[in-house]
Order: sequence, then C-alpha cells, then structure tokens
Amino acid sequence: MITIDEAIDLIASLKVSPHIETRCLEEAVGGILAQDLKANINLPVFDNSAMDGYAVHLADAGKEVEVIGTVMAGQSSELEVSEGRAVKIMTGAKLPKGTEAVVPMEDVEDLGDRVRLPQKIKPQANMRFAGEDVKKGEIIAKTGQKLSAYAIGLIASQGYSYLRLYKAPKVAIFATGSELKMHYESIAGSQIYNSNTPSLLARCRELGCDTSFVGKIEDSPKAIEDAIANALDADIIITSGGVSVGEADYTKEAFKAMGMEILFSKIDIKPGKPTTLGKIGSTYVLNLPGNPLAAILNFEIFGRMLINKLSGRNDFFLRPLRAKLAEKLTLKPGRDTVIPGTFDGEHFQPLSKRAPGMVRPASVMDGFVIASKDAGALSKEVLFIPLCESVSANREELISGK
Repeated sequence: MITIDEAIDLIASLKVSPHIETRCLEEAVGGILAQDLKANINLPVFDNSAMDGYAVHLADAGKEVEVIGTVMAGQSSELEVSEGRAVKIMTGAKLPKGTEAVVPMEDVEDLGDRVRLPQKIKPQANMRFAGEDVKKGEIIAKTGQKLSAYAIGLIASQGYSYLRLYKAPKVAIFATGSELKMHYESIAGSQIYNSNTPSLLARCRELGCDTSFVGKIEDSPKAIEDAIANALDADIIITSGGVSVGEADYTKEAFKAMGMEILFSKIDIKPGKPTTLGKIGSTYVLNLPGNPLAAILNFEIFGRMLINKLSGRNDFFLRPLRAKLAEKLTLKPGRDTVIPGTFDGEHFQPLSKRAPGMVRPASVMDGFVIASKDAGALSKEVLFIPLCESVSANREELISGK
C-alpha cells in the first residue's frame, strides 16, 4: 500500500507522448498547446497615443499653441510637433515626430485653431511605446499551456491562424457487476441502478476527454477480458468496482490476465483504499472502488491528474485554495482522509453525510479537503481542492497540514 503522496509522485513521473493535431485558431480554445509560440511583431507595433488629445512639447505647458493638423488611427502623417505647435491626435494613432506628451482633450481650452495647454504636463503622458506590451521574438504561449479565450486573443494579435495542439485523451469506461443495472434497464429484487458509470463518463467529458462507453459487461472473467481487449485503443480505461477482495470481484483478475502492469494497487486513503492504477501497453487503467462517493473522490484526486498529464498539460497538479473551516472537524487518525464539502468563497463546510456508499454527496459538493493521517482534528484553515478547473500547484500543497 502506498501513500497519497507516493501515488501523486508516480502519476507526475509518467512519461507520456500525447498525439498532436492541428486546429484553426477559432477552434483552439480549451486545447493544450503542443508548441511554443513566439511574437512575430511588437505590440504596440509603433509608438501611439493612449488618448484622444493633443501631441505637444513639454515647454508649451500653460501656453497657447497652434494646432497644425489631426492624425487619425490608421493614418500616416508627416506632421511634426515642435515648440508652439501641437497636433490633434486620436487614440491608437501613430505619434508624430517630436511628441513629448499627449494632453487629453478635456484638459485643454479649445480656442479654434489654437488650444491653451494645462500648467503641468507629465513627460511621456498618455504615450504608448512600441514593444511595451509584447516584444518581437519573446515567447507568448508555451507547450503544455491550456488555451484560454484571452490567450487566443494574444495569439491572434501575432497573426497565427493554425496551432499544433495535443489531442484530448480517449477514455473508455465500462460497467460490471450483476447487481447493477444501467438507467435504461429495469431493476428487480436486490438490483440497483449504476450511478458510477454515467457520473464518470460525464465528468470525463466535462474535463475535455474523448469518451466512449464500452457497455454493460457480464460479471465473468471472459466477458471482462473481451471488453478490455475492445478498449485498448483508448488512452485510459476506467472501471469502478471489482477491485476489492470479494469472491465475485473479477475485474482485477481479468486485467491481470490481459497483462496489466500494476503501478499501484492500494492507497493509504479513506475512503477508496482499493484504488488501482496499471498499464497495458500504452493504455493506462484506473480501477476505482465500487462505492459511489469513494469512486468519485479518488477519481478527482488521481483520475483528474492522470487526464491532465495525458492531455500534455504542464500544469497537471491540482491547485488547492486556502479556506477557513466553518466548523471544527474531529477525525480518526491513522489514514489520510478525504472530506467532501461546500465552499462559499471563504469557508469550507464539510458535508454532514459523506459515507463512501452514498450518491448524493458528489452531486452537492464543490470540492474536498485531504486531512493528514496525523491530524486528530481540523479547526482553522484548510486547503480546499475545488472541482472546477484549476492551475498548477506544488504537490506538497495537496495534503492539508503539510
């Protein structure tokens, strides 16, 4: 059995080679960049005005000056500012030669073809200089970066139309267990509906994965082996249940028969101890516990990080937020404990009902905290790991109290 820290380190150390595709800029948002991008031009491209106003000389502060012309944005002009002579200029227009400051229109007295300037003019006021935003040749986006809408804007400003991106991981999920029925089937007797498979399929889609549902598999070694064989074109196979020590738990044995290399098989975590990560060829296998909340919490810690890693992201760690604890929480020492709860922007409130076999908690939680096995209680500040998209963090931040 390994610790949460060791499992996280193992996933972080995986050597992956995501496939690459080319997308047009308009379809690249949310994608993971597979190339470094350099600035092709300076931003601004040329010195320009930050305001509608007058390009002036500093020596003319407090004086009347002649307005010798106007420069509009996008217009070329041979006008030149000199002592006693100003140029009317619009926002974004190229600064005339000789400009030492731009005075906003509202700060001058309009006298027709002349203006009176204010008593004080700050050097280089309201002037924007070439390259002060972006310098030609500098890196504007890096390999492994997830592209936000505003990163797309920056890339567009440099004339890029097509980008090399890592392809989203392909995830295959199948359901096992004779007592479980899919939502479109009828149940009878001691049968129950399978909530794990729809939850995990939906969450993987939410995380940007290319997902496929292999199907409801008969609870026998041969049927499970056939399902595994049909899913080996995926980057990740995810199952839940069949990884404990019950007599009818065939999942682990089926994967073993298919040649799975075990990377870890038990984690010192509560809930979800029997979480297993393995590999068959180039396909990773994540076997999660059958208990719904235990499966979801372990997926959020290990599955989400694995997906981030296989996506080519350079920020694959999950980033916690510092939160105040809404109420003191007494814990049973001995095992790192995952506690689901809600977050109001300041306080983390643990869910009062959070048994591993429950379904409802995952639908109402905003995220969770991980309490160290040495912590007998939490009473003040905790590190809250949200379900929403987050950026990189140090591994050490993932366990509260460390």
